[in-house]
Amino acid sequence: MAAGMLNRGVLTFRLQCQLVSRSPSLTQVREKKRWMRAYTYIMAKKLQLEGPPPPKPRWQQPNWDYHSEVQAFSSRLHENFSLELLKTAFVNPCYVQAEQERRKQLDVDSETTALVLKDNLQLSKKGEGLTKSILTDWCRASFPSLPHEGVECIVGHLSSLSVVTYVARNLGIEDLTMSAEFPVPDEVLNSTFMAVIGALEESSGAERAAFFLRDFLLTQLMGKDLFDMWTVVNPMGLLVEELTKRNIPLPEPRLIRSAGASTVLPLYFVGLYSGTKLLAQGPGETLVGAEEEAARVALRKLYGFAENRRPFDFSPQQQHQRTLLQSVSSN
Repeated sequence: MAAGMLNRGVLTFRLQCQLVSRSPSLTQVREKKRWMRAYTYIMAKKLQLEGPPPPKPRWQQPNWDYHSEVQAFSSRLHENFSLELLKTAFVNPCYVQAEQERRKQLDVDSETTALVLKDNLQLSKKGEGLTKSILTDWCRASFPSLPHEGVECIVGHLSSLSVVTYVARNLGIEDLTMSAEFPVPDEVLNSTFMAVIGALEESSGAERAAFFLRDFLLTQLMGKDLFDMWTVVNPMGLLVEELTKRNIPLPEPRLIRSAGASTVLPLYFVGLYSGTKLLAQGPGETLVGAEEEAARVALRKLYGFAENRRPFDFSPQQQHQRTLLQSVSSN
């Protein structure tokens, strides 16, 4: 009896040992890495002395196929580019020169190291001229009352270095640009964007190039004030000239209301009257400042650039589409 119970106990113990040996080990060991503090301190000190590592262009990083990326760029924008022209648009003269000098330093035969690449200089000039022409015609069609100086300022803002490079970086042109320096300088990125427009005009025609500019450059006018782009030193004098051209009585400034005139933060509201009609009113901390602001408000109304104007319609069925096509065909 006792022997049977003993044998049964031994079998049970063996079975438990087998189950324990088959089960995974869940033991966790917490230890303090003594080397981590010294390593972190040394790396932080190195970063402080040497600075952050220089940025690498995208083509020097893994998982990059230039031909596929160029094709993806065309498909992403829903434009029908010629791949050869598009690749040429991304090649800048500084890259060609730097690459030729690098190959000469290898002490190899000049015929062997010859670089068969065409830069984007011609495409850039063509795209720049086309861009200014289309933007000018659109501004004249949208704001027929705006004088020539105001149109030039708006076109200059839209084709400025800051606006063009902002659009180019958000379209991913910087990653595809072949430049001698990285990060790509703003001037190089600006010329590359213009070359892309020139390549689009040669690939799909001037109509598609006009729509491309409408979608990506003209939309940068959203939320912009006229006098942020056009600096007018004497708004009252300009208002007098405009009213004289329209045979409207000259404006007369009148103080409408004021508050805190005897404090350090006064507020005046000046209204401009043409006869018995109120043209505009504007606030200011001084009477002169309020008068100038009222003149700017009146000019915005005359030019159709008021704050409460109807938003721009950039849809394909917009009313200026025919004007864009006519201006492109005339060029």
